[in-house]
Amino acid sequence: MDSSRRRLAARVLLPAVAILGWLVVGGIGGPYAGKLSEVARTDNTSFLPASAESTAVSELLPRFGGEGAGVPAIVVAERGGGMPLTAVDRGFLDDLRGQGATPLITSPDGGAAQFVVPVAGEPDAAVEALRQQADSDRPGGLEVYVTGPAGQAADLGEAFGGIDGLLLLVAGAVVAVILLVVYRSPLLPLMVLVSAVLALGLASLVVYLLADADVLALNGQSQGILFILVFGAATDYALLLVARYREQLADGHDRFSAMRRAWRATVEPVGASAGTVILGVLCLLLSDLNSNKGLGPVAAIGVGAALLASMTFLPFVLAVAGRAAFWPFRPTTSRGRAGVWNRIARFVDGRPRAIWIGSALVLAVGAGFIGQLQASGTAQSDVFLTEVDSVAGQEALGRHFPGGTGAPTIVMTNAADARSVVSVVGGVDGVASVRPAGTAGELVRIDAVLEPPPDSEQAIGIVRDIRAALTDRPGVDAEVGGETAVLLDTQDTSQRDRTVIIPVVLVVVLGVLCLLLRSILAPLLLVGTVVLSFAATMGVSALVFNHVLGFPGADPVVPLFGFVFLVALGIDYNIFLMTRAREEAFTLGTRDGTLRALTVTGGVITSAGVVLAATFAALAVLPILFLAQLAFIVAFGVLLDTLLVRSLLVPALAVDIGRRIWWPSRLARSSRPVR
Repeated sequence: MDSSRRRLAARVLLPAVAILGWLVVGGIGGPYAGKLSEVARTDNTSFLPASAESTAVSELLPRFGGEGAGVPAIVVAERGGGMPLTAVDRGFLDDLRGQGATPLITSPDGGAAQFVVPVAGEPDAAVEALRQQADSDRPGGLEVYVTGPAGQAADLGEAFGGIDGLLLLVAGAVVAVILLVVYRSPLLPLMVLVSAVLALGLASLVVYLLADADVLALNGQSQGILFILVFGAATDYALLLVARYREQLADGHDRFSAMRRAWRATVEPVGASAGTVILGVLCLLLSDLNSNKGLGPVAAIGVGAALLASMTFLPFVLAVAGRAAFWPFRPTTSRGRAGVWNRIARFVDGRPRAIWIGSALVLAVGAGFIGQLQASGTAQSDVFLTEVDSVAGQEALGRHFPGGTGAPTIVMTNAADARSVVSVVGGVDGVASVRPAGTAGELVRIDAVLEPPPDSEQAIGIVRDIRAALTDRPGVDAEVGGETAVLLDTQDTSQRDRTVIIPVVLVVVLGVLCLLLRSILAPLLLVGTVVLSFAATMGVSALVFNHVLGFPGADPVVPLFGFVFLVALGIDYNIFLMTRAREEAFTLGTRDGTLRALTVTGGVITSAGVVLAATFAALAVLPILFLAQLAFIVAFGVLLDTLLVRSLLVPALAVDIGRRIWWPSRLARSSRPVR
C-alpha cells in the first residue's frame, strides 16, 4: 500500500504541483518582461567606466548647478541650401529655449544656431517633449534637431523600445519554426516554448526586482541579450532532454521510467553546460565598465532560469504527455538521421588525423584575417543603423560650428592652477577655444571646445593629448572629462577588460571541463578548439563587416562579448558530445564510444546549434550597430562550432588520440572497456 501511494505521488501529485507552481511563477513573472524597460537605464552614466577620470569629472559637475546639473541636450537649427537664419527663426528659438538653457549662439556663417538644455534624470521624456515643442509652429524651412548626449540617449531608448515586443516575437517565431521542422509535431514545440516563456518570466521578475533596488545595473543591450539568452538556452536544454526521452521511449520504457532515465542522463551535461555559461558571464563582473559589469549577473540569472525550467517543468510535462507529446510520429529510432550521422561517424573513423588537421587548417585560415577587425571604437553617430534625430543634429553642428561646440571637453582643477591649465589646454593642437566656465569653492571648471566632432576618433586623440600635456606640467592638478573623455576612457577600459577577463574565462571553463570529464588532456584540447573557432569567427566577421556590410568599425567591447559568449556557449556542444563519449567509452572503448556519441547526439546538437544561432541572429532586428555585430559573431560562431568543430574536429581528435585523451583518469590506462 505504501509503495502504491509513493508511486501515485511520484506520478500524479509531484507533476501536478510542479506544473502548477511554474504556471504561478509564469503568471507573476511574465508581465515583468514588459516592465524591464522601466528599470533599464540608457543615459551615459550607465556606460561610464567605474573608476575612470571622466567619471570623477562627471561626479563633480552637479556642484556647478545650471548646465552641470544634468545631461546636456543640444538643440541646433539650420535652414537648407545654406540660407541664413531669419529674425523670425531666432525669435522662435529664443522662445523654445525656456529657463535653464544656455544663451542662443549663432554660427559664424549665420546659417545655424544652437543652445544647450541640461536634462536631469532619464532623458527620454524630456527630449521627446523638447522635440515635440520644436515641431510645433516651427517656421517654414527651418530644421530643428535635438542632439548631444541627452539626444543620443533618448534615441537609444527608442531603439531599444522594440525589445519588449518585436524581439520576443521574432525570437519566438524563429524557435517555433525550427522546432516544428525538427520534431514534426505541433505539441512538442509548444511545450518547449512554454518552458522558455516561463523561464523568461522568472528571470524577468528577478532582474526587475534587483534592478529596481539598484542591486544590479540594467540597460537596453543587457535586456536584449537576456531575452535571447533565455530562449536559446532553454531550447538547447530542452532539445537534449527530449532526445534522451525519445531514446528511452523507443527502447520500450513506460513514460515515467523513460523520463526518469532521461533526466538522470541529461542533468549532468546540462548542469555543466549552464554552469559554464553562468561562470563565464559572471567573469564580466571583473569589468570596470558599468554596462559590462551589469550584463554578467543579468545573463547568469537568465541562464539559471532556463536551467530550472528545463529540468523541473519540462520533464513533468513530457512525462504526463508521454508518447502523445510526439504525435503524430511515435518515438522510434530515426533511421534517416542515424544514417546521416552514421555516415559522418564512418567518415571520421576512416581518416581521423587528416580530418582534424584539415579542419584546424580551415579555422586557421579564417583566424588569419582577425587582424583586419577594426575594434578601436566608433563615433556615437555610427551607433545607429537607421536615421535618427541626434545624428542629423550632430551633422548639422559639424557643418556650421567647431565640432565640439555644445559638448566641450571639461577640465576640473583648483583655482591656483586655473590660469596654467587654460594655457596648457589652449596650446594643444585641435583645441578651438578654451575658457573658465564656473567655480564651486576652490574648484574651477574649464571648457575646451575641440575642432572635430566630440564623438570622432580625432577628438579622442586630442583629449589624450590634453591629458598628456597636463601630466607633463609639474605641479598642476587637473582631471579631464566630458563626452569625448568618456569615449576615450571607455575604449581604454575595454582594452583593459579584454586583457583581464579573457584569461579568467578560459581558466573557469577549463576547470569546469576538468571536473566534468575527470581529465586534463581532453579539456585542454576542447578549450583549444573553441579558442581557434573564436579566432576564425572574428576573422570572418572582420571580412564581412569591412567588405560586405560596410560597417564603420566596432566598439572595443564587441570582441570581449563575442569571446565570452562563444567560449561559454560553444563549449556546450563539446560538453554534450564528450560527456556522451565518456559514458559510452566505459562499455565500448574510446574509439567506438566517440563514434557512437557522434551518431546519437549529432542530430540533437546540430538542432540546438541552429536554434541558438537563429535566436542570437534575431538581435539584428534592433537597429544598433553593437547588437547587429554581436548577432552575426555569435550566430556564425555557434554554427561553426556546431557544424565543423563538434562534428569533425573534436571527434577526429578523440579517435586519433584514443584512450590517452582521458588522461589521467582510469579510462586512459585501460586498453579495454572499463566495464
